[in-house]
Amino acid sequence: MGPRDNFIDTVTENLLDRLEDCKRDFPMALCLGGSMDPIRRLLHGRGGIEKMIMMDMSHDMIKRCREMQENSSDSKLETLYVVGDEEFLPVKQRSLDLVISCLGLHWVNDLPGTMIQCRMALKPDGLFLVSILGGETLRELRIACTVAQMEREGGISPRISPLAQVRDAGNLLTRAGLALPAVDVDEFTIRYGSALELIEHLRSMGETNALLQRNQILKKETALATASIYQSMFGGEDGSIPATFQVIYMTGWAPDPSQQKPKRRGSANVSFEDLQREFGTSQQTP
Repeated sequence: MGPRDNFIDTVTENLLDRLEDCKRDFPMALCLGGSMDPIRRLLHGRGGIEKMIMMDMSHDMIKRCREMQENSSDSKLETLYVVGDEEFLPVKQRSLDLVISCLGLHWVNDLPGTMIQCRMALKPDGLFLVSILGGETLRELRIACTVAQMEREGGISPRISPLAQVRDAGNLLTRAGLALPAVDVDEFTIRYGSALELIEHLRSMGETNALLQRNQILKKETALATASIYQSMFGGEDGSIPATFQVIYMTGWAPDPSQQKPKRRGSANVSFEDLQREFGTSQQTP
């Protein structure tokens, strides 16, 4: 992943902005995979984080983040680096105030299991704050690949990793046992000079196909057909092509008795008819 990427930095800022909406601090935080360096670089004291654990499966990624720490704008942040698997968190239960991840957890094989472990690692009323790529990401490239493969090979094979849909995000939070779940979505359209430029950007972000059973060989004629179809179907007058990136933000809290809870069903003492009479306006016929 490159040291600076405008798209990743924008998503990271949007994610970190949510910490400013919280009226409490998160002294102990765990950052899981994905864009770890942008989180540390753009944090600027938000969330009252005093100690941050950076964890990733890749030793090279951890090494790179450690090397870039010298350029950090927040020298007061104590940072630890751990090589570990998100699906088997090496963290004690109820030891964290915050679990945060930017564009990393969509790579996890067992996302529900990982989220359950994150909830168990959080202290009561701890925050789970995550952004992932959604299912509408690269829809133009998916269409172009599908059409090209059907024309050239008579069938299709997955060329883009599967991603969660928006409707799945809330279910995942609830299934993980997180309270007060919230999901919102941003959609970005980035224009590129060519399909090759788009592929190079995906490679620099580390967002190429991760499927183990994918077709390892992409025929040259299929690749050229994909670029041509992409251009003909979605290209602009200036010759550029658009690429859609859907980002899903998920927020949930470890259960705690202090959190607000819905009233018991049937406990209301005011009816909708009473509200209508009190606040409704009578409709006048013309």
